[in-house]
Amino acid sequence: MKVLIIEDEAPAFRRLQKLLEEIDESIQIVEVFDGVQETVKWLNHHQCPDLIFMDIQLSDGLSFEIFEQVEISKPVIFTTAFDEYMLKAFKVNSIDYLLKPINKEDLARSLDKYRTLKSQFSDVQPPSIQELIKKIRLDDRKFKSRFLVKMGEKMMSVETEDILCFMAKSGLVYLLTKGGKKYLLDQTLDDICKELDPEKYYRANRQYLLNYAAIEAVHKFGKSKLLVETSFEHEEQIIVSSEKATAFKQWLG
Repeated sequence: MKVLIIEDEAPAFRRLQKLLEEIDESIQIVEVFDGVQETVKWLNHHQCPDLIFMDIQLSDGLSFEIFEQVEISKPVIFTTAFDEYMLKAFKVNSIDYLLKPINKEDLARSLDKYRTLKSQFSDVQPPSIQELIKKIRLDDRKFKSRFLVKMGEKMMSVETEDILCFMAKSGLVYLLTKGGKKYLLDQTLDDICKELDPEKYYRANRQYLLNYAAIEAVHKFGKSKLLVETSFEHEEQIIVSSEKATAFKQWLG
């Protein structure tokens, strides 16, 4: 059995790898990725393996974005730290889920389920995947409503709805408010991205995490990249790579 693992936490990957080896030595891990875009790029150029283990919150977004960019015809087992009540949407047809930290017994049961149901998967993307995406998009999940920022020796809270963008510069991360104020944050862009509503905020590149409301226009840049025009001033151009351009345009609507 060939499996693909999509997981952005190294300890979680190592644990899953160890358990898979203990349960079935014949299982072959063909690749490991930690983000949406690199996974999409690989799947577009390689045959989908027999089974995919997929974390939900990845380094550059939610794993559901993968299904919106590439067809996946094989079973997926989601691995997540979400609470039990959040997992109702995942119990769709033959898609399974594992709560972190993963234990050996649950993993073994998921593999048995895969072996039992794998014949039901065709070369066409299962409708259950789209149903899952729809349910997650409509879910009333709680996203971060405010951020604690530093202002000299003081600290204060800034409402998320007042933030135009988050930016990384010289190893530091800042947020910019609608009022034009800039504050230092004690978080990485990767961590911040996981706490925001993906319908409202998008990781344009390694440096900028943008609020939809801050985007005024998008222009073609070079052969396949995009140049983002925003309502706030910035020193450098905000460029969306060719790999992320399609997903970015879909996000814009």
